[in-house]
Amino acid sequence: MMEAEPKIRLLICDDQTIVCEGLLAIFSTVPEVMVVGTVHNGVEAIESIPLTKPDLVLMDLKMPIMNGIQATKIIHEKYPFIRVLVLTTYDTDEWVIDAVRSGAAGYILKDAPRESLVQAIIDTMKGRSYIDPQVAGKILNHVVHQPASSISDQQLMSELSDREREILRLLGRGLNNAEIAQSLFLTEGTVKNYVSTIFTKLQVNDRTQAALFAVRAGLGG
Repeated sequence: MMEAEPKIRLLICDDQTIVCEGLLAIFSTVPEVMVVGTVHNGVEAIESIPLTKPDLVLMDLKMPIMNGIQATKIIHEKYPFIRVLVLTTYDTDEWVIDAVRSGAAGYILKDAPRESLVQAIIDTMKGRSYIDPQVAGKILNHVVHQPASSISDQQLMSELSDREREILRLLGRGLNNAEIAQSLFLTEGTVKNYVSTIFTKLQVNDRTQAALFAVRAGLGG
C-alpha cells in the first residue's frame, strides 16, 4: 500500500478575520494542504512558527504591529527553508518590489481564482516562483530598468560557466530543479549544486532573485 503524499503545512497570516475564515473554508476542501494555524500580524506569524512548523506562510502585507514585508524578511533570514507566498490586495510597485526583495517566493492577489491560489501554493512548494500575472509586468519593468546595474550584472555574469548560464536561463523560465535536471540530462543533485553555486556567484539569496537576475540579463526567454 502506497503512503499518501505529505500535506503542505500552511500558516495563514492576515489581520482580517473574515479573510482567514474564507481561506480556511477553501483549504478544507484541498487534500494537498493542511492549515496549521491562523495569525493576524507579522509578530504572531514569527512567534507561531516553532509551534506550527509550517512549510509555507500565506502572508498578507498591510497589517498592524508588523507588516508582511518586515515579517517576510525575518522569516526568510531565520527560517530559509520556509516559503512565503504573499496574498494581498496591493499591486502597487512599492509593495510588489519590496515583497520580492524581502524574500517572498511568490506574489498573488486576493481576487485571484481559487484554482490559481491553490496552484500557486503547490507550485511554490515545488520550487517555482509564482508571480500573479497582474503584477508580473511591474516586476519585469523594474528589473529591466534598474539604473547603473548593468555593469555590475555583467561582472557577475562573467563569473558563470556556460553550464551555469544555461541553468540560470531555465531558472528564469520558472523551472524547478527536477525539471532542469530532466531538460539537461543531469541528476537533480547535480542541479542543486549548480544552483547553490549560481546563488553565490550572483550574490543572491533565493530562486526568485536569481530568476529576476536572469530576466534582467536577457536569459529568461
